Amino acid sequence: MLSPKFFIDTLGGQGINFFAGVPDSLLKNICAYIADNLDEKHNIITANEGAAVALAAGYHLATGKVGCVYMQNSGEGNAVNPLASLTDKEVYHIPVLLLIGWRGRPGIHDEPQHVKQGKITTGLLNVLGINYEVLNKEEDFAKRQIEKAINSIRTTGEAFALVVEKDTFDSYTLQNVVKNDLTLAREEAVQMVAKSLDKNDVVVSTTGMISRELFEYREAAGEGHQNDFLTVGSMGHASQIALGIALQKPDRNVFCFEGDGAVLMHTGSMAITASKKPGKFYHVVFNNGAHDSVGGQPTVALDIDLPAIAKAVGYPSVFSVDNQNDLAQLLPKITSFPAPVFLEIKVKKGNRKDLGRPTTTPIQNKEALMNFLNK
Repeated sequence: MLSPKFFIDTLGGQGINFFAGVPDSLLKNICAYIADNLDEKHNIITANEGAAVALAAGYHLATGKVGCVYMQNSGEGNAVNPLASLTDKEVYHIPVLLLIGWRGRPGIHDEPQHVKQGKITTGLLNVLGINYEVLNKEEDFAKRQIEKAINSIRTTGEAFALVVEKDTFDSYTLQNVVKNDLTLAREEAVQMVAKSLDKNDVVVSTTGMISRELFEYREAAGEGHQNDFLTVGSMGHASQIALGIALQKPDRNVFCFEGDGAVLMHTGSMAITASKKPGKFYHVVFNNGAHDSVGGQPTVALDIDLPAIAKAVGYPSVFSVDNQNDLAQLLPKITSFPAPVFLEIKVKKGNRKDLGRPTTTPIQNKEALMNFLNK
């Protein structure tokens, strides 16, 4: 495997020392090393992958240098627009180095949401006309690939991608961990909200730990999973799935469980939700200021006022709690407030190590929910 230090030093030797992107589980070691060894001007964790490409473009316009954009392959979708209409040689012809974690590579077992993306990862690069190399795990070979990538970028002025398989980088633990003094665990908060729901209420939960914690709560409580849509992929889109349900089923309470990283990724969706005035929509954001599912890298969510944003875009009822007592007092009356309701629950980072994954397939989950909704 490759040492994160070797990789970053090799890029630095080629003049690349600006990074932007969204952390990925396959890249968590390299992302952690970057976070510990580069300052905030040279490593920016963006709201989404398309924004990272735009940042790298702005960096190039200002400096003439090449930036590196890191992402999970699921983020290719967010990045296609600026890669095709901004950096492409037929538009502004702006060079960028892409570092893409290859979840769901064919032949390697992965979670359902990564299977299709794994199959089309390199195909999308081909469609975009972006040359790539699958990064080798041997240092000498990898060094030659990096040199090839940079030479290609300098010669053509176009993007080049390094595609990263599982276990490419040696382990590295983030040292500069941003800690908060919050005491409420996210899983406890998820359980409290789920326990307060009526038997006819619907939950749309976001990708990552929140859906896993909700699934395990239902299992432990001996309940079915028909009330819940577990959005195992499509980060940032859970609220609009929930809105689509709420508008068509106005008699149902619809709860959206989101994380702070997901909300930041597509914050504009909050404005659409508020503008449609769904009468029984409850937007619950579990905010720990971190991308917990992919290594714990920070978000800006604890440094900004998410409830104020919700209020500004038109949510009539907005709340924020950071402890068990306040949450317990609010939950019994949450559905009595004018909707849509926005509830921020500030929680501490981390999760238990033995947290399981859903044992139902996405299609089974979908069919159970649709049957439940149409009873």
